[in-house]
Amino acid sequence: MSEILSELHQVLESRKGADPDSSYVASLYAKGLNKILEKVGEEAVETILAARDAEVSGDNQAPVSYTHLTLPTTPYV
Repeated sequence: MSEILSELHQVLESRKGADPDSSYVASLYAKGLNKILEKVGEEAVETILAARDAEVSGDNQAPVSYTHLTLPTTPYV
């Protein structure tokens, strides 16, 4: 698992300087830390609601957001 996260971290780092029009990650970095935190918050709420719905329906799928992984790679943290 740590190898996968390491590879994903490398991809995120490589996309920091990409064109924001062609890279979701670059667009987040271009908008700054507050936008990244806002997106992390949105994804966290969606994950919590999905977990709640999974508990009610018996479905155990609660998505983990790719957006969360952009946070530790920001130059602000």
